Amino acid sequence: MNKLKDYLQLVKLSLSIMVVFSSVMSFVLTPAFGEYEDKWKWVLLLFAGGMLVTGSANAINQVVEKDTDALMKRTAKRPVASGRMSVEEGWAFAILTGALGVFILGNYFNWLAAGLAAFSLFLYAFIYTPLKKVSSIAVLVGAFPGALPCLIGWAAGEARLSTGGWILFAIQFLWQFPHFWAIAWIAHTDYSAAGFKLLPSDSGPTKFTAVQTVIYSLLLLPVTLIPYFIGMCEYETVPGLIGLILILLANAFMILRCVSLYRKMDVPSARKVMFGSYLYLPVILLALLMSKV
Repeated sequence: MNKLKDYLQLVKLSLSIMVVFSSVMSFVLTPAFGEYEDKWKWVLLLFAGGMLVTGSANAINQVVEKDTDALMKRTAKRPVASGRMSVEEGWAFAILTGALGVFILGNYFNWLAAGLAAFSLFLYAFIYTPLKKVSSIAVLVGAFPGALPCLIGWAAGEARLSTGGWILFAIQFLWQFPHFWAIAWIAHTDYSAAGFKLLPSDSGPTKFTAVQTVIYSLLLLPVTLIPYFIGMCEYETVPGLIGLILILLANAFMILRCVSLYRKMDVPSARKVMFGSYLYLPVILLALLMSKV
């Protein structure tokens, strides 16, 4: 049982579920999804493949950052950092799960989705992870693998990358900046001690960082409305109208939390942005699903 807990911690279960949720939702939002028989079978296959690839990326992250994780209170008890799991075991697990996840996506869906998943894993584990100690540009770089699950889900359903997939990618791409900067604000002391450079200002939590969260939250508003202008979603029906209202409310909620951070400049406000962002993304995706044409 303790070993199972270690593996669940190694894959960062809650984070992985959130990432794969966006991939599954993108898959369900494709026009082609309506033509699938045994829809739950395909959803579960995509979920399994996505969880394996995401878990592999998170495992590599913990193996590579084991010494850094050991320096921070928040991560010191992770299995590799604490010594409960060897580096070799972590690598073996990551390689096995990553390969199996890519195979599932390629064999059951298509190799475009599988290739995007493999590329996302590579970007996250081998580019973003080491870059965090070099420059805050890491957040920008990390936003690409962070948003690729939307394209993976879309490619799984459509076998191509069309406008709808890119819109979902853009939503998740922009969402990550206020989300991640709020986390970095809260954990700034720990991150700085470990040598991570994750806030846009070298001076740490500043007005500049807070302004950036406001800017990106404002950019999310027009991007989340694009599906209604291109015919991907509708607002003429009751579910569609409810979905549109939810999107407007979710954006107002996110913008106000980021503005509050700018005004108060404190950890409690950053924590509200962080928890608000966790709520924001699933609400947006579910609202788009309600409004799907």
